[in-house]
Amino acid sequence: MRRVRYQVACSLDGYIAGPNGEYDWIVMDPEFNFEALSSEFDTLLMGRRTFEVTGVPFPGMKVVVYSRTLQQTSHPEVTIVSDHIEESIQELRAQSGKDIWLFGGGELFRSLLALGCVDTVEPAIIPVLLGGGLPLLPAPSVRRSLVLTGQRVYMKTGTVLLTYDVARSDAKKRVRKGKARAA
Repeated sequence: MRRVRYQVACSLDGYIAGPNGEYDWIVMDPEFNFEALSSEFDTLLMGRRTFEVTGVPFPGMKVVVYSRTLQQTSHPEVTIVSDHIEESIQELRAQSGKDIWLFGGGELFRSLLALGCVDTVEPAIIPVLLGGGLPLLPAPSVRRSLVLTGQRVYMKTGTVLLTYDVARSDAKKRVRKGKARAA
């Protein structure tokens, strides 16, 4: 089954955009292969605001925009989903193909995380403190445990890429003979 991966740049203090919605603080490390990353996906999920800023960022990818206000007839180049979010994600997961990129933004991440529809969280932490802006995970949100599965440091820019699996609620820890184990 295809995975939904939230791959996002964020500041060290947890913002995905600055106080005025700016992204000029995101630096691309010369060692980071964005083309290789994007080749891992064939479907892009985004909220209305991200879509209005980026449009269709990767030609050839299926783009699904979650919005209660956009009309499908006005945007034939993408699929607009206004309700039944969880069902739409399950349908996408059941299709054959590559992983699904949750491209933005924070509110869509919050909604999909609450529904249990996010498999991995992959923040690229940019070494900057913004002091405010759009948070990685806007309040109110659910609490989720994460399991670190990978990390990479890009020394030229100081960017740190972390990869976490979202712990499933049915994977509760069991204690046996004094040792905690994942179910």
